[in-house]
Amino acid sequence: MNLLSAKNLSHTFEYKLFSDVSFELQEKESIAIIGMSGSGKSTLLHILSTLLKPDAGSVWLFKEEVAKMKQKRLAEIKRHDLGLIFQSHYLFNGFSAYENLEVAEILSHNKIDKQLLERLQIQDVMHQKVTQLSGGQQQRVSIARVLTKQPRIIFADEPTGNLDSETAHEVMDLFFEYMQQKKAGMILVTHDNELALRCSKVYKLEEKSLKQIK
Repeated sequence: MNLLSAKNLSHTFEYKLFSDVSFELQEKESIAIIGMSGSGKSTLLHILSTLLKPDAGSVWLFKEEVAKMKQKRLAEIKRHDLGLIFQSHYLFNGFSAYENLEVAEILSHNKIDKQLLERLQIQDVMHQKVTQLSGGQQQRVSIARVLTKQPRIIFADEPTGNLDSETAHEVMDLFFEYMQQKKAGMILVTHDNELALRCSKVYKLEEKSLKQIK
């Protein structure tokens, strides 16, 4: 099933970042987007995840055009079907790690998975305030919060940037297993070529164009 379609996307931020970007994401498929810093990778991810509007072109989620959706429908999709993991973790700093996961539990009606916490090695820090955690722990709490939602599409911007190489590998294994089990898709922005090559497809954003290289 088609989860996402990008059709002729263009965007300018002080200068033209990219134009005529088109591709599709299917169930159980992972797409890596690579490119130099400042090429527009994160901006493209923000557009695909509906955080930004493109200057031209359209984004389709589950065969519905985002620009034509009613606000209630778009809010429903964002709440249940989209999982966003960005370089900034966007956790609630005044809350404990567990309370941050409870937010996802309440919104999605999915129980917090203790095995997930163990795999991410955060089961022992659940009752600590977010501000007491290391950057890597905060990132893993953010990942647990997203997976608790059980989204149909994961948008990930350098999701392992704050993790050591061994933990990063385990986290990506978790993502790929999740995709197969839940028939989900993932769009990943990364500077890690080895990680990118684990994805089904790899696109490179350069010279204002998105080119498939795998």
